[in-house]
Amino acid sequence: MKTLKFKLYQHKRLRYLKRSINAAGVIYNYCIALHKRYYRMWVKHLNCAKLQAHIAKLRKRKEFWQSVGSQAVQDICQRIEKAYQLFFKHSKKGVKPPGFKKVKKYKSFTLKQAGYKFLGGSRVKIGSRVYQYWNSREIQGKVKTLTIKRTPLGELFMVVVVDGIDEPEIKFTTSKIAGFDFGLKTFLTCSDGSKIESPQFFKESLNAIKRANRYHSKKLKGSSNRERARKNLARALEDIANRRTDWFWKLAHDLTNRFDVLCFETLNLKGMKRLWGRKVSDLALSNFLDILEWVARKKGKQVAYIDQWYPSSKTCSCCGHILETLDLSVREWRCPGCQSVNGRDDNAARNIQTVGASMVGLGDVRRSETAIAVSSPESLHF
Repeated sequence: MKTLKFKLYQHKRLRYLKRSINAAGVIYNYCIALHKRYYRMWVKHLNCAKLQAHIAKLRKRKEFWQSVGSQAVQDICQRIEKAYQLFFKHSKKGVKPPGFKKVKKYKSFTLKQAGYKFLGGSRVKIGSRVYQYWNSREIQGKVKTLTIKRTPLGELFMVVVVDGIDEPEIKFTTSKIAGFDFGLKTFLTCSDGSKIESPQFFKESLNAIKRANRYHSKKLKGSSNRERARKNLARALEDIANRRTDWFWKLAHDLTNRFDVLCFETLNLKGMKRLWGRKVSDLALSNFLDILEWVARKKGKQVAYIDQWYPSSKTCSCCGHILETLDLSVREWRCPGCQSVNGRDDNAARNIQTVGASMVGLGDVRRSETAIAVSSPESLHF
């Protein structure tokens, strides 16, 4: 499975797609209300097949709902069903049931088997109208789903999921394996001694975000000035996300060019957010790992994860001695067994490399001898 994203050309014809997204939001809220009402009356869950049949009858009487294809309506009912099943399974872990959404903030609708047709070039037919998109790459494979997604700025994107693409086998070209330890001040510490500092894009633009947010909050609700201020705030946040994503892609390509196997520690991101909040969100570690896995799969490289509870920081990488306790404020410690001085992040990265190599079954793997210190994103050689 592969996901491709294309931007639709700005045209007045796009208002029909935006109208369909709004109608999908109305249908979604109606289904949520129907679920709640059904549970109050019968004290049991509403079946997805019954819900789809009921919505199909209502679509014949409501003209506004007919702007959404039948495939999209079925997908809405199925997504609500999956959300409820997830709630029933993990309710004790804090998972909440699906709730109502504002129609203006509703993002997308999905077509699975019908309702769209690619006409070649950069044209696609959705419903009864033809739209043009930026054909940045060729669509190879069988198209499984097509999603029209709306951004906070009102721009429309077409997300296409294709199947039938063969993934390359894992091929080792550099014969190097590396372990990486995430940090708050240092984004990545590599087992070869190199360090990659975090740009902290949100922190750099925090003052501009505060000004835009303050300007937006002072405007009258429902006015055109408030809408203009909202778009300015959304544009500033989108710029941060774009710069962060661009840096992630460049870093992922650099790491996969240097190493064949990349080992990381499994992270408890929810716990980290409870401790450090906005700083962890600014690092966006989960997004980086998703991008790195995609690039590694494309190049035939491998990303391995060690156990979350492995004491990588408390274990001496020289002799294997494990400390009983190690406070987070301690950045260096002397091993009582071999008397070696271990830096917290460097030691953890070496341990992650050793455990990761044993997990993937690699025996003779030579380490990188050259340590390249990276202090800023501008000094990266991509």
